[in-house]
Amino acid sequence: MSQLSRRSVLRGLGTAVALPALEAMAAPIAPVMSSSNAAANGPISGATGAPKRMAFLYVPNGMHMQEWTPEKEGSDFELKNILKPVEKFKSKMNLLSGLTLNGARALGDGGGDHARSVAAYLTGAHPKKTDGKDIKNGVSIDQVFADELGFATRFASLELGTEASSQSGRCDSGYSCAYSSNMSWRNSETPVAKEVNPKALFDRLFGKGSIKEKGEAKLKRDKYKKSILDFVMEDAEKLKKGLGVNDNRKLDEYLYAVRQAEKQVVGVDKLYIPESDVEDYPRPAGVPSEYESHVKLMLDLMVLAFQTDSTRMQTFMFTNAGSNRNYKQVGANMGHHDSSHHGKSKKKQENIEKINTYHATLLSHFLAKLDAVKEGDGTLLDNSVIMYGSGIGDGNRHNHDNLPIALFGSGGKSFETGRHLRFSQETPLTNLYMTLLDQVGIELKSFGDSNGKLKI
Repeated sequence: MSQLSRRSVLRGLGTAVALPALEAMAAPIAPVMSSSNAAANGPISGATGAPKRMAFLYVPNGMHMQEWTPEKEGSDFELKNILKPVEKFKSKMNLLSGLTLNGARALGDGGGDHARSVAAYLTGAHPKKTDGKDIKNGVSIDQVFADELGFATRFASLELGTEASSQSGRCDSGYSCAYSSNMSWRNSETPVAKEVNPKALFDRLFGKGSIKEKGEAKLKRDKYKKSILDFVMEDAEKLKKGLGVNDNRKLDEYLYAVRQAEKQVVGVDKLYIPESDVEDYPRPAGVPSEYESHVKLMLDLMVLAFQTDSTRMQTFMFTNAGSNRNYKQVGANMGHHDSSHHGKSKKKQENIEKINTYHATLLSHFLAKLDAVKEGDGTLLDNSVIMYGSGIGDGNRHNHDNLPIALFGSGGKSFETGRHLRFSQETPLTNLYMTLLDQVGIELKSFGDSNGKLKI
């Protein structure tokens, strides 16, 4: 068959299902010069030829650092308890120690470390202390990426989480709730609200057409309990006839993943098939009541967004800043925030370690899904940079130096992996962002409080 465009989709009533990368597709789009001052004049594709992608995942309240930081540096390091769930990805990760987020410090403003830790995390800025409308922060790295390279995808960026964003209110020692619930900032005065509803995200990824057409498609799906894939299967079958064996397998695996995500979104195990005796299941929608189901579903949809090249930049907050959620499902019966202030209490330290380890287990789910998607001679994980961490170091001390930062993937062989790297005291976290932006061709003189670039 003739070569497929990377923008090819499967179409149906009110639906457009983007395709994963297939062998039959044309080479990735060449870089285009940006019209802005920070010209996108470098590669947006890695050495593998696949697009470079980034995701920033945030956990609140810092980390139990004694069980996070390895003893040895370089490639001869052993993971401590908290990161044991991601041990199978050790060769594809870099642990970065010694990085500092100075903007999250008080700097004369008193309390509010939790709000500042989120607001400064991707901006490197020191947010103005206010709970009024006069919020002021800085642009975040994900939005710099989106402004420069977002032209290449349907969505310049996706901002996601499990708890809703706020744009006002008092949340932390005189800081606006806008700071504690948003880590993406379009500019100094405009946070970018998170999407927390997996159904809404699914519809954004796979809905297409006019408002009327999408409405008709939804009514038809609801009436006949159909899958969104039912509307595109005729197009899919036509496409498969011209694909090779490998592409057919890859397409089947992808459509299965979409179907599984949809089943979770609508909250049912089966959809009604008119020719069968399967009973008529309801199609509830909304946010899953169970935290783990909610997180995993959002992470699964993030994988699909990358897999279809619908976006190349995503952010995800496991919870908002200062969360006191308990995790009884893993034996952590005290609230997260309360136990992070352990005061050397053995019981509280055990509790915070369980919570940190549990979050790493959810991270492992995401990494495994990314690594299962083959792209060229690597995987979706290999062609991405996934940053996981917090804007607070030790939760008991509320310090913002020696942050827990882990990178997974190599951005399409942009750097080596499988190492624990320790940087000198007070090295700005924003130096890392300068490096990451440089590797996708975005050249800035500075970002936040940066004073150089990291060698990773």
